Amino acid sequence: MSTDDTPLPGDQTGEDGYLLDRKLVARILFAVDRGEQQILGNLLEKLHAADIADLLEQINTHDRARLIRLYDREFDGEILSELDESIREEVIAILNPVVLAEAVRELETDDVVDLLEDLEEPQQEAILDALEDSDRAAVEQSLSYPENSAGRLMQREVVMAPEHWNVGQAIDYMREADNLPEQFYHVVLVDPRMHPVGNVTLGRIMGSKRTLHLADLMEESFQVIPADQDEEDVAYAFNQYHLISAPVVDSEGRLAGVITIDDAMVVLDEEHEEDILRLAGVGESSLSDSVAGTSKRRLPWLAVNLCTAICASLVISQFEATIAELVSLAILMPIVASMGGNAGTQSLTVAVRALATKDLTGANVWRVIRREALVGLLNGLCFAVVLGVVGMLWFGSPMLGAVIGSALVVNMVIAGFAGTVVPVVLDKLGVDPALASGTFVTTTTDVMGFFIFLGLASRVLL
Repeated sequence: MSTDDTPLPGDQTGEDGYLLDRKLVARILFAVDRGEQQILGNLLEKLHAADIADLLEQINTHDRARLIRLYDREFDGEILSELDESIREEVIAILNPVVLAEAVRELETDDVVDLLEDLEEPQQEAILDALEDSDRAAVEQSLSYPENSAGRLMQREVVMAPEHWNVGQAIDYMREADNLPEQFYHVVLVDPRMHPVGNVTLGRIMGSKRTLHLADLMEESFQVIPADQDEEDVAYAFNQYHLISAPVVDSEGRLAGVITIDDAMVVLDEEHEEDILRLAGVGESSLSDSVAGTSKRRLPWLAVNLCTAICASLVISQFEATIAELVSLAILMPIVASMGGNAGTQSLTVAVRALATKDLTGANVWRVIRREALVGLLNGLCFAVVLGVVGMLWFGSPMLGAVIGSALVVNMVIAGFAGTVVPVVLDKLGVDPALASGTFVTTTTDVMGFFIFLGLASRVLL
């Protein structure tokens, strides 16, 4: 097999505009089957580390192990940081220890910390032993901070300068320094006690005269982040104040590291993904997860859903005689519950998102609740007219149409109210509203929908 007449990745995109397309994966796996190390290297050479990580996640365990063993001498540390947590430990176990050590040394401290957080202790020690003493000390210090905190998120490589320096001194320092980070956006100004006092962008430094003092170029949007601050709050601050990077300080206010926008946006993206998955009751999930692991995570919430369904069935059983006499009720009652459930989910999604972005607070909570209830009322009235006509034409009973229309209006109002109140209350109680709200809201709309519809029917139609 030869690649002389075949364009390499990077020369063109795949059929769907994505480099890692089906044909390229097939070519890579063919090279692995043949044991063609050079061809495999050529195929992977121009792929980004994130694309190689995607490839490892897409193929099965057997092919993954063969590919890594064939490619391991060129294995890039960035691939490890891009890998999904569910298979990262497996990949590390396959890598040659020498290759692993070299790959880890290429990473910045924040990436090493992220790598270590999800590994077992023996693998953590193997990676720590591969680091230089200074890097190991920095990583261990970051690991001493609470999980999901700014201290875990920050990188220790910081470009700093005394606040009395001028532009020329800063430029000379950066030109002569041997250990500058590969990417940075600010020079952090510090006082004699190592307390950060401001940020100066590289653009302003390069565009200013050498004699100008750095203190005169400081940005107005300067934020200092405590090392123990939750990473969700860090991501919110970056998004809210349009930060590019921000210094992190220890308990005494001294500069400990810096967080950059790429790390903050990763947290924000993870939080959004987590909220979406939890709203569906599946928690943390990945396409690489095993069948048993996926089933185990989904089972508890399905069990909760079963219990709530039984509650709704118990309500229906209280009107068994009414349903037996008016079979049309059994045909129509799922409509009331379904419409209420969908309306509740709409309000719930808006509320959970607003809580995550801190747009929904104690100052505006009652206004939002009133708005959602009124939206439910308005939408309920619109669909009540439709259902009333349907009920009258279908079953020839104007009163039946009036009953189902009235029940729908009331349940839509309840849905709007519950969809906002439930996540707010759960948030106040310290329970993740994205994880638990859906069950409570759908139970409320189902139970109340059946109760109102069947209760009205038993009073009005019998």
